[in-house]
Amino acid sequence: MDPYKGAAKRISWPHAPLHRLSAGGTFIVTAGTYGKQHFFRDATTLHALHGGLLKYAAKYKWRLEAWAVFSNHYHFVGHSPENADNGAESLSKFLEHFHSRSSAWLNDRDGAKGRKVWHNFWETRLTHEKSYLAPLNYVHQNPVKHGLVLEADQYPYCSAPWFEETATASQKKTIYGFKTDRIKVLDDYSPIWNPPD
Repeated sequence: MDPYKGAAKRISWPHAPLHRLSAGGTFIVTAGTYGKQHFFRDATTLHALHGGLLKYAAKYKWRLEAWAVFSNHYHFVGHSPENADNGAESLSKFLEHFHSRSSAWLNDRDGAKGRKVWHNFWETRLTHEKSYLAPLNYVHQNPVKHGLVLEADQYPYCSAPWFEETATASQKKTIYGFKTDRIKVLDDYSPIWNPPD
């Protein structure tokens, strides 16, 4: 029995995959912790960070299509709000709020008031279909790349379980068919994950 199945069902997942570029802007984003420290190393903190990313994305009307959350970084591919004149400006507001709240929660939990948790984020705007579909596959498969699981949908803090449940067979074949070896993503992190027994 998979101990994460119940937890995954309680997460407020986005709607079914759309797989199209956004008029406002479509981006792949990476954010890392200060000093690449493993602040989010256990199930409680990873679950909170994962839920927080989805919550603040919805609050700022960002539509995420792929995401992966780890002990010391995260990635996502998302679309800015359709009416956003500047997707990057909207992204900054979204991530500043998310990082501020997640830092405050974690530091309160750990009794580490004022500790710096987040270092920075990096974004790349995706402008054509191939530059969009390959990053979707990269982010869905990121837990496998980092050696945390053998199959991406076994990792509960990423979009792969959601994608497997909601995508059509043709969508899965298309996305999973894109090679990811040429994608330039800042990803020199070594996350850890200690699944419960």
